[in-house]
Amino acid sequence: MRFMIIVKATEDSEAGKMPSVELLTAMGKFNEDLVNAGVLLAGEGVHPSSKGARILYDGPKRTVIDGPFAETKELIAGFWLIQVKSKEEAIEWMKRCPNPFDTPSEIEIRQVFEMEDFGEVATPQLVAQEEALRARL
Repeated sequence: MRFMIIVKATEDSEAGKMPSVELLTAMGKFNEDLVNAGVLLAGEGVHPSSKGARILYDGPKRTVIDGPFAETKELIAGFWLIQVKSKEEAIEWMKRCPNPFDTPSEIEIRQVFEMEDFGEVATPQLVAQEEALRARL
């Protein structure tokens, strides 16, 4: 099972405040533990929303909105993509994670869809296409 671990933004992260050397060191150690256990697929921090954009879709219409975005609690500051056996294992890993900020913070754990999760709508053609794309990665 793959899980996306979403690090929620804070006022400090949205203001562009950089983490301390101590926090970067602790996070590096945690990331090393994930790699050594063979569960880390990807993980990065992201710039504040002031450097981002959103695209709103309404049928064929596209509207681009430049950041920053007001609702800090709805924004992300980074992510991990991990592969583990269960949600419980993902939770256990993230309980070991250093607090991502010097202030209270939040991490959200969300399971990533696999083709088999789509049931009958995952036709053999769609499954083959997905497998071919993954092989190219």
